[in-house]
Amino acid sequence: MRGLGELEAAVMDVLWSAPGTRTVREVLTELSSSRKLAYTTVMTVLDNLHRKGRVTREMDQRAYRYAPATSREEAVARALRELIDSSGDPRSVLMHFVRSASPDESDTIREALDGVDHPSDER
Repeated sequence: MRGLGELEAAVMDVLWSAPGTRTVREVLTELSSSRKLAYTTVMTVLDNLHRKGRVTREMDQRAYRYAPATSREEAVARALRELIDSSGDPRSVLMHFVRSASPDESDTIREALDGVDHPSDER
């Protein structure tokens, strides 16, 4: 995901897939099946994600419990918005995207646009 390193993205995947909050140890356990990591590495990644506003944390006895600050869908939408804004030609990017959309995706886009109030719509 845009703005996240590989390990940060893996940690976010664990948090998005988990119901509720997770400790560093629980995140480490989830990640251990695919890679060998130190506890302090995961702790540092979670601390960095907290500093970036990507996760929230609350103290539970002597350990923090972490949760995503936004849903996966909101994070992807934000990343898409950043890409569109940085493209230099947002209209062209959106036109290419819409042309590549499947029929179901096109229906979803139409539904979303039908529910959007634009300032120019106000009379």
